[in-house]
Amino acid sequence: MSLQTAADPHAAASAASLPATVPAALSEVSTRERFRGLLWLVAAAFFMQSLDSTVVNTAVPAMAEALHVTPLGMRTALTSYVLTLAILIPASPWLCDRFGTRRVFGAAIMVFGAGSLLCGLAQTLPQLVAARVLQGVGGASLMPVGRYVLVRSIAKREFVRAMSTVATFGLLGSVLGPLLGGALVEFTSWRLIFLINVPVAIAGVWMNRRDMPDYRLEHANRFDLFGFLLFAAASALLLTASELAGSKPVPWEHIGLCSAIALLLGTVYVWHSRRTAHPVADLTLLRVRSVWVALAGGLFTRLGISGMFLLLVLFLQVGCGWSPLMAGLMMVPQAMGSIAAKWAVNRALVHFGYRRLLLGNTLIVAVLLASFALLGPTSPVWVIAALTFCYGSFTGLQYTTMNTLIYNDLDIKHASMASSMASTAQYLAMSFGIALSTLLMEGMLQGHAHEDYVVAFRWTVVLLGVITAVASRVFGRLRRDRPLASVAAAK
Repeated sequence: MSLQTAADPHAAASAASLPATVPAALSEVSTRERFRGLLWLVAAAFFMQSLDSTVVNTAVPAMAEALHVTPLGMRTALTSYVLTLAILIPASPWLCDRFGTRRVFGAAIMVFGAGSLLCGLAQTLPQLVAARVLQGVGGASLMPVGRYVLVRSIAKREFVRAMSTVATFGLLGSVLGPLLGGALVEFTSWRLIFLINVPVAIAGVWMNRRDMPDYRLEHANRFDLFGFLLFAAASALLLTASELAGSKPVPWEHIGLCSAIALLLGTVYVWHSRRTAHPVADLTLLRVRSVWVALAGGLFTRLGISGMFLLLVLFLQVGCGWSPLMAGLMMVPQAMGSIAAKWAVNRALVHFGYRRLLLGNTLIVAVLLASFALLGPTSPVWVIAALTFCYGSFTGLQYTTMNTLIYNDLDIKHASMASSMASTAQYLAMSFGIALSTLLMEGMLQGHAHEDYVVAFRWTVVLLGVITAVASRVFGRLRRDRPLASVAAAK
């Protein structure tokens, strides 16, 4: 099954070339018409999760004030959700095979809705973190299962159009999220950014019972529970070490202990994966050059850019005194740039190929990221909007290209495992990227006043630009480009 998910909306289009399995007897009837309700259901799930992923950033200062923590101290509430997604995504294929897509998708909606309700009711940061973890438990199955069901239900000739429709709703969520978050914070309460998911989840449960097909295997493979626990524990310990790095004084012995145990568990997993028939992550795929380059390059790229728009919101609101609504409005050009870049990916890949495109585009993204250091409280709004649009365009091109690279030299029978590994690596890198950016910002501030947010922001984005530029060295390990006839996955 295809299990690629999208931390960025462009990942939704990257599975468009996977085959759909629809009985020949149904070929006379448009599957998009037959499964119209399913398309709306999956689109609503994509929209809800995309909206929730972007709406929170704008509300961070208001949430921090209500929960009596610093804005940068809110990183745990952001990273806990993304890390939960990364940890649980590998379990989605087995859950569908064992319990069926209708039951798993319905449970995912209910858990996500319950987590959203608890987020809206949270009174302390630990309560919010726990609720965000619950949201992640549900969210980990929303996009993977939704995409898998579409692959199984929609005819191949109609699949690209169907996925484009669904992906558009995800992109709309990313456009509306920051603006909606700013408006809700300014005119109502930050709690509504979570509570609005509750009625959507209720409607989703009803639609799931009516429109969701129930695909499952008669005999599911045995789940790699030991490997799953090893991976989950190692990931959690690494994030714990990054959180401890923000403590005052820094508990270096605890950080070293968590990191050492995580490394040990990772080593044990490598040994275990070679001795099990169905590992949760098949590390033998790393022997394919495009696979390990896509994963390693994506890791370094997302370490540099994942926390950027959280930092930009803090810079605008805390450093420059902007309102939440205006700060949210400045995030819209980024999403519009990402949408615009979507249509240039196929042509760019045909013209440049993967190696040259990723080498050049990664450096452009790094320069644009560092260029935010030129901004200040007196910068014209149109300059910030233009820079944000350009940055969103080139990061959108980067995301989509990286999301398709992993399949470039891979046999189709490994597509499901590659999708799961790519999604997991993507969310892990995002969680660590958010943690890294806030830690750098916190280190630059060193307890100084709010006006120092501007200086701290400038130095932080420069350092993040350098980290992003390192990824170009990884993409340089790709083979010399050869002409590409077309890249259907990037359409």
